[in-house]
Amino acid sequence: MSTEQHWITTPVTDLLRGALDLEHTEHGVLPHRLPAWARHQSGDAQVAMAESQPSGVRLAFRTRATAVELDTLPTKRVHVGAPPRPDGVYDLVVDGHLADQVNVAGGNTLVVHLATGAAELRPGPVGVARFARLPEGVKDVEVWLPHNETTELVALRTDAPVEPVPDRGRRVWLHHGSSISHGSNAASPTTTCPALAAFRAGVELVNLGLSGSALLDPFTARTMRDTPADLISVKIGINIVNADLMRLRAFAPAVHGFLDTIREGHPDTPLLVVSALLCPIHEDTPGPGAFDTEALSSGKLRFRATGDPADRAAGRLTLTVIRDELDRIVKQRAEQDAHLHYLDGRDLYGEADHAELPLPDRLHPDAAAHRLIGERFAERAFRAGGPFATDA
Repeated sequence: MSTEQHWITTPVTDLLRGALDLEHTEHGVLPHRLPAWARHQSGDAQVAMAESQPSGVRLAFRTRATAVELDTLPTKRVHVGAPPRPDGVYDLVVDGHLADQVNVAGGNTLVVHLATGAAELRPGPVGVARFARLPEGVKDVEVWLPHNETTELVALRTDAPVEPVPDRGRRVWLHHGSSISHGSNAASPTTTCPALAAFRAGVELVNLGLSGSALLDPFTARTMRDTPADLISVKIGINIVNADLMRLRAFAPAVHGFLDTIREGHPDTPLLVVSALLCPIHEDTPGPGAFDTEALSSGKLRFRATGDPADRAAGRLTLTVIRDELDRIVKQRAEQDAHLHYLDGRDLYGEADHAELPLPDRLHPDAAAHRLIGERFAERAFRAGGPFATDA
């Protein structure tokens, strides 16, 4: 920490947006995207990791400060045998525009053995995200936390007082989806496809994109039911297939139950059901998905589908089957629910897009595709006449 400036330390608890719960730790506070009761009902290590990674979570404040320091304790993941992951990015947004990006050195390291699933946590030191040379004068500042690193917040320092950003009357968009919604392979937290769509549409994002965990879990539906929102979207498909979670007989009732629960708390809120983006390995081949061990042996991370396409006759799910079923379910429910809508995920990323921007690991879009998907979602959902239009 610099000693040449007069620093003011401000508690972060009243400045956080996009988090649904805060856990007090020995270092500070840990933002969570699922409340404690939901975390206790899950008991799944993947859910625990995903919801603690603060995708869409940011500090928002108004200030005259020209320098900001945020002490954090990140948890960085290392996958044994896979290419090294880049450090998480902290995005500084000033008056709605990206102004700076930094990384934080240090932090804990979670070493994951992909072949066995075993993990080892190696403790590390607190680091500092430093932003200098902010413009003079009063401004609205947001510090977006890394979307893919669990991040404990230790201290916020500025060289001028801060206060929470006043309510700007923006609508709140609550979105749930898979690792793509979470931000896998996006370049930074403000360039995940939901964040890009939110910026373009001028809405406040609450991102419940949970990597590997968009599985129609009842605790997720109840969390969405209880979370204030003006707009809601649910992306369904890819995790159910690559987890080989259920058969067709269970899928339709599970979708109905998930939507019923959301509607208990949001009876008239615009609700958009989005099917999976194009993913060739799972279009007509069931899961489970698996790491491509041949690719891993050469230091590359890729996925493959291990199911048998012939098993579709026995009710095993593929993306094609799920899209048809979601379309049918939404049409059926929309006869009594005028605020329920459906969007085919291939309208966001389809065959032509795959030819131009193929999925690097066969499952997740790259940074350029995230931008394309975010822009298309904003155009299709928020445009005049769209399900999230202001006049809808």
